[in-house]
Amino acid sequence: MFEPTAIEINELAYKRNLEVLQDLHGDNVVFSSVVKGNAYGHGIETFVPMAERCGVRHFSVFSADEAWRVSRCLQVPRPIMIMGMIDDNELAWAIEKGVSFFVFEPDRLAQALKMAQRIGKPARVHIEVETGMNRTGLTRRELERVASLLRTHKDILILDGFCSHLAGAESIGNYLRISSQKKRYKRALQWLDGQGIEPLSRHLACSAAMIRYPETMLDMVRIGILQYGFWPSPEIFIEYCRRKKVNQDPLHRLIRWKSRVMDIKTIKTGEYIGYGTSYMATGPMKVASVPVGYAHGFSRGLSNHGRVLIHGERTQVVGMVNMNMMMVDVTRIDGVGKGDEVVLIGRQGEAEVSVASFSEFSNQLNYELLTRLSESISRTVVTKSIKS
Repeated sequence: MFEPTAIEINELAYKRNLEVLQDLHGDNVVFSSVVKGNAYGHGIETFVPMAERCGVRHFSVFSADEAWRVSRCLQVPRPIMIMGMIDDNELAWAIEKGVSFFVFEPDRLAQALKMAQRIGKPARVHIEVETGMNRTGLTRRELERVASLLRTHKDILILDGFCSHLAGAESIGNYLRISSQKKRYKRALQWLDGQGIEPLSRHLACSAAMIRYPETMLDMVRIGILQYGFWPSPEIFIEYCRRKKVNQDPLHRLIRWKSRVMDIKTIKTGEYIGYGTSYMATGPMKVASVPVGYAHGFSRGLSNHGRVLIHGERTQVVGMVNMNMMMVDVTRIDGVGKGDEVVLIGRQGEAEVSVASFSEFSNQLNYELLTRLSESISRTVVTKSIKS
């Protein structure tokens, strides 16, 4: 109700994607659905219940606020893992609810120990070791410090996992760096084992690594972009096709972003359209106004470049993208009227505007465009048929 633009999330497409991923990771590896960045723009409150219905039983987030949102929309309690930010004052909530979290600095483990002892419940932690990403992770010296705490307080500090993050598995250019990381992780794990400390799970693989470096699929995989139907890079898609001996994309995009025509206007030759003088009509034109702009996540960088679908035909954005509105050229599309559907991402008839196509007209990555979609846009789960 009262929505100028809306997003549809296709549950049937998600089920199909899970089947593809299941074929890759098998039955003995835990699939953790990464839902950081508002579920990559798909909406935590919309996506998580759907994923749970489809059989997903483990979720990963970046921060405590995202973990709280996930916990509120689950039908039954499920494992939730915080991979990044959690303040000391948020530790109590996580420990109380059994939410696990990464430890990449000794102080976090010390604070977790104090909080767990005060509450009387164990803290579930994942020790993240530095292997070459140089972002977050314990150095060897810091690992020795936390190992002492883990040995001494194994009843109150539960080592849920031992992990690291690979630095750019989506690009073959990072092959040597990734190879070094795998060796460092293995050495750190062996050292930990020598201290008599055994994690409940070992995890290293993200979406790209699961395909390019299948040996990094240990006890759990943390899968983000793939589950939403997007490839981390063209290289990874090619690698998948090579390994599986296929030449067709098996994944399906879940998301369809739509709006509708707000008004139609006739423009004379030589007139400018919208703010400034960035677009001048070189002939008589008919343009449609669409109530979507950069406030919704449609980048201003797509001014005079972006594409949308109307009546199953691809057409161009003309003039500057405004905060809440943009104009599109409908001169050559017959019968366009007020209220007609406009598709910004997804299929309409036989035509499609892909998220990847946005990068052709701006500097945005798939990840960036998706996560910039405004949380104010309503999101609804649909069960529309998909093309095989």
